[in-house]
Amino acid sequence: MNNNAFLSLGTNMGDRYENLQLALRLLRSHKEVQLEKCSSIYETDPVGYTEQAAFFNLVVQITTSLSAERLLELCLSIEQQLGRIREFKWGPRIIDLDILLYNQDNIESEKLIIPHPRMCERAFVLIPLIEIDSTACFPGANMPLEDILSSIQGREGVRLWKQINGEDESKLLGN
Repeated sequence: MNNNAFLSLGTNMGDRYENLQLALRLLRSHKEVQLEKCSSIYETDPVGYTEQAAFFNLVVQITTSLSAERLLELCLSIEQQLGRIREFKWGPRIIDLDILLYNQDNIESEKLIIPHPRMCERAFVLIPLIEIDSTACFPGANMPLEDILSSIQGREGVRLWKQINGEDESKLLGN
């Protein structure tokens, strides 16, 4: 398991906390994925389409022997297992899993772009990512993500909902 990746998870339908727990349990159950760190959970105002409920968002760091493409397949499979229906862009969702970073790779294919193309515009991604790795840099730019976050509008729409540390993190990560 020599690949390091960061995933963003978000949900705004049903029991949001349970949706995150179920998604993490499915990630954890995959033999080629090891959950390493989990951010706190943030409640976030919707972006794009704003006429919907607030989201819960978090970021996890994993190690995996999966390729980036196979990791994407796993993320999509978990979304499907939990009942995600893609009605329209930026609409409500039971669960959303996005690959933010994969090693320090830049990947662009028909199905996958890494680093995630909008991560540097989204405080709800950068705040939890920086929480678990304050030294994280945008691949190729060598610019700390904290510098990028300081220029983003809408940071006030990202509020700490549940601090995750110690026992909470062990429970969520299954350690």
